[in-house]
Amino acid sequence: MAMRHIGQVLIDLGHLTEEQLESVLEEQRDRPGELFGMIAVAMGLINEDHLAQALAEQFGLRVINMTDMVIQPDVLSHLTEPMAQMYRVIPIAFKDDVLTVATCDPQKLSVVDELRSFLGYEIRPVVATEQEILAALDRFYGASGESVESLISDMEGDKDLAKAAAELERAEGSIDLTSVEALAESAPVRKLLNMVMLLGIRDHASDLHFEPFETEFKIRLRSDGVLYEMVPPPRHLAFAITTRIKVMANLDIAERRLPQDGRIRLTVGGHPVDLRVSVLPTMFGESVVCRILDRSVVMLDMEMVGLEPEMLKAFRKVIRRPNGIVLVTGPTGSGKTTTLYGALNELNVIEDKLITTEDPVEYDMDGIIQMPIDAAIGNTFAQCLRSILRQDPDKILVGEIRDLETAEIAVQASLTGHMVFSTLHTNDAPSTITRLRDMGVPPFLITATLEAILAQRLVRKICEQCREETMPTMETLADLQLTPDDVAGKHFYRGAGCPACNNTGFKGRTGLFEFMEVNDDIRELINRGGSTEQLRQACDRMGMESLRDAGLEKIFKGVTTVEEVVRETVAHVA
Repeated sequence: MAMRHIGQVLIDLGHLTEEQLESVLEEQRDRPGELFGMIAVAMGLINEDHLAQALAEQFGLRVINMTDMVIQPDVLSHLTEPMAQMYRVIPIAFKDDVLTVATCDPQKLSVVDELRSFLGYEIRPVVATEQEILAALDRFYGASGESVESLISDMEGDKDLAKAAAELERAEGSIDLTSVEALAESAPVRKLLNMVMLLGIRDHASDLHFEPFETEFKIRLRSDGVLYEMVPPPRHLAFAITTRIKVMANLDIAERRLPQDGRIRLTVGGHPVDLRVSVLPTMFGESVVCRILDRSVVMLDMEMVGLEPEMLKAFRKVIRRPNGIVLVTGPTGSGKTTTLYGALNELNVIEDKLITTEDPVEYDMDGIIQMPIDAAIGNTFAQCLRSILRQDPDKILVGEIRDLETAEIAVQASLTGHMVFSTLHTNDAPSTITRLRDMGVPPFLITATLEAILAQRLVRKICEQCREETMPTMETLADLQLTPDDVAGKHFYRGAGCPACNNTGFKGRTGLFEFMEVNDDIRELINRGGSTEQLRQACDRMGMESLRDAGLEKIFKGVTTVEEVVRETVAHVA
């Protein structure tokens, strides 16, 4: 069947009349080489959205909106900047060897063939407006596109904005809420905050920090566990920016003396993102931290968290037992919750009822009952756990064992036929036993219920784009108790720094794990009151790989650096 002319498609969609069609065709005769659709737009008869809709209809493609789309860096990396600029396409998704690209020129059929030939992937085009494609090229590939720096520069030159902000910040006692809201809703403030949030989500940052000081206002983002500072906005805009965040989180903008907590729900790139907002009054204004909870990037797959195959096999075997307690330990931010989410995701079958109690619930999981903690109204871990046991669960996740009461109820739940997962803040697996004893849990109950302990840390991975061989100093090697003989013939690597990793040398993180399965020998040692050191020696005899050993393995595989392993395994162990 012959393809319909674009003019006829526009008529069928109701965007053009027959008379207008004739006038555009007449204009096209005088402008050879120009496309019908672009002429119709230039004449003001249709807009770019109408044209995109018609082109998609003509070629049987999908229309997308790219205005606020966040594209993952690994997807963008499939197309070099020259290729993206030359073909005017933006890669937006990559799955099963199919690269989906947005284009405003679907009529250029050769582009798909050439990209397929260059890249070796199947290419699936979708349609966007020319304006969106050009803006996306600037945003994702061009150095001249609008940036945080350019926005802040514009804000510094806005005298009206500066005057309004200064007056409100100086105001004591009651303030004019209408003026506050007007300032928070002003275009420059909204634009800057939207860009900072989108950059944080795009770069997989875990937190955004907005920090007022006496003479400056800092914006920092935590990526791969490390804080990076952005170009600071003018100090007088601190009040406007923090107020805008409070408006978005439905917090009380008139209250500036008490801490507040809230949540911002966004949809970015077609998937929901939650920002958990914490506002803290300080000497120089309100400090705000936004925790970014993006379910699309959380690793719910146990294969992806970094466990070695043998350890993963043993861990999977333990979590499928009918009852007992499995603990995941490590400092704050070591990925304990992610590991437990991965375990629950594997256990989430129709035959079992899973219930969690968390502080707070970070990611919604289909098929799992999740209960948030609220200590202010008496909803503690212990209280929630008591109620959960009356809900006929098979497997239970307790966000954290913080006290003896919670530990005792977890033990009772285990003894009555439930599998209980939880976390503890300890340095390594053997010291977890001592921590439980110090809490007041009797040794005989520990041995009766505890099945396994997984201690973990997160280390940054070397960027694969700029990885190069290096040789660490002898002092650094000594921190890991390595001698020159130990490293003979071994290779060490580091990241030199490149645009792909924002010149940090690191891209992403992976886990270091220490898995201690509680067998009969360990149980006997616990009952005898064995010390942490005795437990560690027993684990060594059983062949348990320590966190240091796991780190060395990742170093020699070129996954991470010596400095990262020292920072996470030596600095944390007292």
